[in-house]
Amino acid sequence: MTSRERVTRALKLQNPDRAPRELWALPGIGKFRWKELEGMNVAYPSDFTGSGGTYGPSGRACGTCHEVGDYVDEWGVRWTNAEPGVVGEIKVPILNDDAAIARYRLPWELLDQADLSGVDAHCAQATQFVKVDTHVRPFERLQFLRGTENLLVDLAYGTPSVLKLLEQLHEFYIREMEMWAQTPVDGVSFMDDWGSQTALLISPAMWREIFKPLYAEYCRILHKAGKFTFFHSDGCIEAIYPDLIEIGVDAVNSQLFCMNIEDLGEKYRGKITFWGEIDRQHLLPFGTPAQVQDAVRRVRRALDHGQGGVIAQCEWGIKDPAANIAAVFDAWQ
Repeated sequence: MTSRERVTRALKLQNPDRAPRELWALPGIGKFRWKELEGMNVAYPSDFTGSGGTYGPSGRACGTCHEVGDYVDEWGVRWTNAEPGVVGEIKVPILNDDAAIARYRLPWELLDQADLSGVDAHCAQATQFVKVDTHVRPFERLQFLRGTENLLVDLAYGTPSVLKLLEQLHEFYIREMEMWAQTPVDGVSFMDDWGSQTALLISPAMWREIFKPLYAEYCRILHKAGKFTFFHSDGCIEAIYPDLIEIGVDAVNSQLFCMNIEDLGEKYRGKITFWGEIDRQHLLPFGTPAQVQDAVRRVRRALDHGQGGVIAQCEWGIKDPAANIAAVFDAWQ
């Protein structure tokens, strides 16, 4: 069974030979522990690969991401890094009033000048499942541009200029989804971090009114083209699991250990694929390999009914011992 077949069978609940593997190594791992990363990838090869395409060059990005100091991203947002190997923080939002919002122009060059010339050949030759990561993250993008506190007030009061900006972002993301829908990639991933440790960051009712229709449209575009949809969110998002299933998300990556894993399994096993994960707040950095393996067994008991619907994904943070990451994949295997 090829990796592509394995992932597809897992998503369709059609008895893959094992749970597909995917390791997310944070930038610090690639920067400071690359030899360990190479060894891990040899020992536990991923069943996923990227698209073979690239977005267009940015007209605004400058500086070096993941280094100490400031850099500006493709959207014109300035980030400050206090330590190497991390993304950093936004100290001052660039859209701090209505005038700044009105002047702002989205980075259409990322789509207009995207180079997808190698995607067809890459997909034709790949034995792995081809999944593309996108810029789609409307809630977080608004936070990056406006600042989190400002945005929460905007949503509460329905600030017209910000809702208009969200419409523009949605237009950008629709074009991005349509762009990838026209390629032979197998799946497309989008994201937004919606949860605190205990609940959504806004009310479920507001989420359903403002943001659910956006994600639903992305899923419709991709499903019409025969693509699988992957959605990531940090935090406790149990309240919107039924909504993600309803709009057609095929695989969800969420912080299972912020929620009641057994309850999630009881309610949603067989209705959506659980795309990881293992507790990266406590167990992976501070636990023992035996404790990590126990956690994998807990996830499997709750979510894996033996016919698919699970992906053995975990995230490798800079403080996580390599033995704990190996323990994740050993236990899944």
